[in-house]
Amino acid sequence: MFEPGTKPRVFAVPPGVDFPKALVSGLRQRSAHLPPEALARVQLVVNTRRMARRIRDLFDQGPACLLPRLSLVTDLGESAELAKLPPAVPPLRRRLELTQLIAKLLDEQPDLAARSSLFDLADSLAALIDEMQGEGVAPAAIRELDVSDMSGHWARAQAFIEIADRFIAADDDALDVQARQRRVVENLIEHWQDAPPRHPVILAGSTGSRGTTLMLMQAVARLPQGALILPGYDFDQPDHVWSGLDDALLSEDHPQFRFRKLMRELDLAPSEILRWTDDKPPSPARNRLVSLALRPAPVTDAWMTEGPLLTDLDEAMSNVTLVEAQSPRAEALAIALRLRQAAETGQTAALITPDRMLTRQVSAALDRWNILPDDSAGLPLQLSPPGRFLRHVAALFVSRLDGEALLTLLKHPLCHGGGDRGAHLLHTRDLELDLRHNGPPFPDPDSLAAFATRKDVPEDWLAWLSAHFCGQVVQGELPLTDWVQRLRRLAEAISAGSTGEPGPLWDKNAGQKALSVITALEDEASHGGPMTARDFADLLGALLAGEEVRDRDAPHPSIMIWGTLEARVQGADLLILGGLNEGSWPESASPDPWLNRQMRDKAGLLLPERRIGLSAHDFQQAIGAPEVWLTRATRSEDAETVPSRWLNRLTNLLQGLPGQGGPDVLAAMRGRGQQWLDWSKQLEDAPPIPAAARPSPRPPVKARPRQLSVTEIKRLIRDPYAIYAKHVLQLKPLDPLVQAPDALLRGIVIHEILEHFVKDSVLDGALLTRENFLKRAEALLVENVAWPTARKLWLARLERIADAFLAAEADRHADGGPVAFEVKMKARLDPLDFTIVGRADRIDLNSRGALRIYDYKTGQPPTRKQQAKFDKQLLIEAALAEQYGIDGFDPMPVAEAVFIGMGGTYKEVAAPLDEEPADKVLAELRQLISAYLEPDQGFSSRRMLHRDSDVGDYDHLARFGEWDRTAMPRPEDLT
Repeated sequence: MFEPGTKPRVFAVPPGVDFPKALVSGLRQRSAHLPPEALARVQLVVNTRRMARRIRDLFDQGPACLLPRLSLVTDLGESAELAKLPPAVPPLRRRLELTQLIAKLLDEQPDLAARSSLFDLADSLAALIDEMQGEGVAPAAIRELDVSDMSGHWARAQAFIEIADRFIAADDDALDVQARQRRVVENLIEHWQDAPPRHPVILAGSTGSRGTTLMLMQAVARLPQGALILPGYDFDQPDHVWSGLDDALLSEDHPQFRFRKLMRELDLAPSEILRWTDDKPPSPARNRLVSLALRPAPVTDAWMTEGPLLTDLDEAMSNVTLVEAQSPRAEALAIALRLRQAAETGQTAALITPDRMLTRQVSAALDRWNILPDDSAGLPLQLSPPGRFLRHVAALFVSRLDGEALLTLLKHPLCHGGGDRGAHLLHTRDLELDLRHNGPPFPDPDSLAAFATRKDVPEDWLAWLSAHFCGQVVQGELPLTDWVQRLRRLAEAISAGSTGEPGPLWDKNAGQKALSVITALEDEASHGGPMTARDFADLLGALLAGEEVRDRDAPHPSIMIWGTLEARVQGADLLILGGLNEGSWPESASPDPWLNRQMRDKAGLLLPERRIGLSAHDFQQAIGAPEVWLTRATRSEDAETVPSRWLNRLTNLLQGLPGQGGPDVLAAMRGRGQQWLDWSKQLEDAPPIPAAARPSPRPPVKARPRQLSVTEIKRLIRDPYAIYAKHVLQLKPLDPLVQAPDALLRGIVIHEILEHFVKDSVLDGALLTRENFLKRAEALLVENVAWPTARKLWLARLERIADAFLAAEADRHADGGPVAFEVKMKARLDPLDFTIVGRADRIDLNSRGALRIYDYKTGQPPTRKQQAKFDKQLLIEAALAEQYGIDGFDPMPVAEAVFIGMGGTYKEVAAPLDEEPADKVLAELRQLISAYLEPDQGFSSRRMLHRDSDVGDYDHLARFGEWDRTAMPRPEDLT
């Protein structure tokens, strides 16, 4: 197939040309004059399975022929003569072993790193080991680095790197994947030196970015019938630019750097890289422009000399559109519109971006037109239904079961899927309402049994619920084998449900992928050692995050979403290069906790800029397509974005070529993009909806409330709309699912503590001591408050005010003392046909036979002025006690009504009984009630709230926010 020669044989395909198509075309051309079996003797080695599938598809399109032997670089060890090495050690086993060693190191030297970084350190160290093995770097090369400043960081890093020695120096029976691959390549090269193959061996599509692959490429290029075919080779780049790419520290991020490195190893000049076919790129002029724009930074002065020589800029960029959107959403919508047009016209189109958030937004926008793109990346397994389900189950081992965790699992689509799921969902709904209303914050078998009694829940469902959700917390460490068994057993039981039939946990692609992860973890768990529940949950999450799953449900045949690598594998009529911002494309280099750039370069490891250079190469290939879109968002969230360095260079070069019409070409590119942005705005343009008016509903008089409590009078004055919503519409706020130690619970518990303590002290005055008060408080806090932190905090507050409270309580006992607690009161206000009800926390009777009314407040007690105008609770209670009597007492004079503040400090605020006598209070109360029984009186929202920041239970119903307190209420008659 190839003419004999002394030089290594290297061919290339220029950017923009469909590489697999050109590869197949070149093979057909070179074998056209040979016997039919000649093509079958060709050994074609490619770097990805996706590339292999595309090549096979192209051959299948005809004409008929014998196919070459197609294989992957990573499959070379499968041949019989090279199968002497045992299989590689599974990466998961190495990861578990590293985790154990790092955990022991952190136990011995806890100042090295935080325990929470255990798995991140293991992953990073595993990546370093893989890189050292792939690049052929011995541990000694790291240890012998000349570091003049032996800082504490380097000393800590060495402690970790020493762990890698035992793995890198392993024998042939325990080789990692990268080490085995390098050993296979070394054995293959040694075999070729003794008996070089006489059939053609072609390695195609690789750039030689990894050391092992580069070593293989050099060997193939030197074979008698060997050849390399490079993708995206820049034939327009001058020789002096090629020679300037020798310094990795300066040029690693250039798209052609890897090819220059290969040339040096093979002793080839740029002119000795031959074209594989005569296929022309879609736009040679665009390739020349991009080549100049991407020159290395030290030689960008060539723009001044070579830029004026560029011609046909109009033709070069006529099929390039620049979209600069104001937000990622606008960018995604414009892309979706263009993909929709491509779907309608039958044009093949692909979005290429490393930004997975952008691809999700585009997919969501396409969904409105029922277009499902063929996404090559798929969904991270941890975000799939089985992934989320397994993580929720693992969380049961970590922390005490609360209502949120329980219902999250019960409502999961994979829960109780074995049968009778409808009944399960009905019971789950009843359980949620019961937990919201009755609690407890941490469900247990007893509380679930009480719920079952109230709702008549089947015993088998209750038994399944109690057995598999309650009491799953594990303290201390367990071997990883036990954790995996426990997780799988529990997950399958929860998925099956109370019927016992197998659940859907392992169904479909996502389920099978999750099962493979769990099975692999079971196989390697013996290498994991003991760990805590938290460590196991973190490990499971990390393993699931490292996998992806594709549920391909009949995607659109011509609309694709690719990663940057697919640009060299596939071909499309339209390529949309999305997310062209720094940090997105190119992605920011990952921080290396072990070695800096100079140390990596001296040791022979890859530089952080390697990934940037590969991204640059992908960009240079993709921008050469027949039609190209370049898109970015100028803002991300609340910050300005920085355009991708390649896009920035391209626009700057065009802007600096006014003689060739560069600025006009750039303006035309932006104009085409702006047109699509304008169309996307029109697509989302919504007619203006007038803001809601401040409501003041006027329901029929007969529908208005005829009974209120004394505490609701304050709400009637300040926010009448809340009274309307609660008593007329019969709407009640839904209790929170996630119960917390809030102000309401604190008020209830403090009231109970004071009531019990004061009752005991009435019977025995000797109990009126600080020790007894705090002992009683601690006991009731333990009984009623499930949160240890809240118990300690609230008890500390009570300790701070105990002395002041006890002193005041002794004075109250000295002048009569308490005679009743939680006293009910009720009075009918004639002639209004209205009833007022209430409950006093405590009633004392003084030595002169007059009543004292007390109300406990855990918050800030209202001032005397606030009580006179708004907070009339004590004033009304005192008036009712004097004129109507209260439960157990005839009408009697009230000497005092006092709020007892039990907040951060002890405080007493007396009601202004002298300024607000009972007759006045009741007359004003009748006047207030009478006004709201008039047909023309509306229940205005937020009429006189204390602060604008106060939040009401029904503000959302009143659409507060569309109006403010300056708006006039709009009355509305209701029927």
